[in-house]
Amino acid sequence: MAARTEEMGASVKGFEAQARAAMKLSAATLAETAKRNAIAVAQVAEILVDCFESGGTVFFCGNGGSAADAQHLAAEFAGRYMIDRPGLPAVALTTNSSAVTAIGNDYGYEEVFARQLESLGAPGDVLVAISTSGKSPSVRMAVDAAEALGMTVIGMTGEKGAEFAAACDIALVTPSSSTPNIQEGHIAMGHAFCLLVERALFPVKPARARKSAAKKAAPRGRKRK
Repeated sequence: MAARTEEMGASVKGFEAQARAAMKLSAATLAETAKRNAIAVAQVAEILVDCFESGGTVFFCGNGGSAADAQHLAAEFAGRYMIDRPGLPAVALTTNSSAVTAIGNDYGYEEVFARQLESLGAPGDVLVAISTSGKSPSVRMAVDAAEALGMTVIGMTGEKGAEFAAACDIALVTPSSSTPNIQEGHIAMGHAFCLLVERALFPVKPARARKSAAKKAAPRGRKRK
């Protein structure tokens, strides 16, 4: 048992240096992400506040880890981020497995997000399109569909996704070519704009005023042409 404990201790010491290096790289990437994107994150927050106040919906899409990020950020709005307040209309286009598989089977996987937007999106809505490489065909087609509908497009990508970023109305770019580090930047920026939106729509007020303030700030019913 003692020998096994010593063996594990030596192993942990070997991993410790690697773990420290990995986390230092993440921290450095996040610091540079904040430096380069603070203004853009603030602009995104303004766009989302305008969308919610106008009764619009924010849609998210992505593949793989970016699909998980899309669902994560949509849940922060639909549920709650830091405070109890009314839910905000946010939808991850990755979650309807029947729609995704039917569209993928009948039309090709490239259209799984675009066709959903055609049925759910409207002018004034927002699409948050997430692609670490900027090359995902399904995400790029979603951007095209959103623009055709008169939606605002927010792109989230990495340093190799310059062309994709240019195709969006505004882009949040993690300055890294490493997919895990890019995704860490995306969640950090996503959490930041969730915080800003929540603070703008639901400012903290004395207890007696909170209920009426929440009703006033709750999104209104959407208007369609």
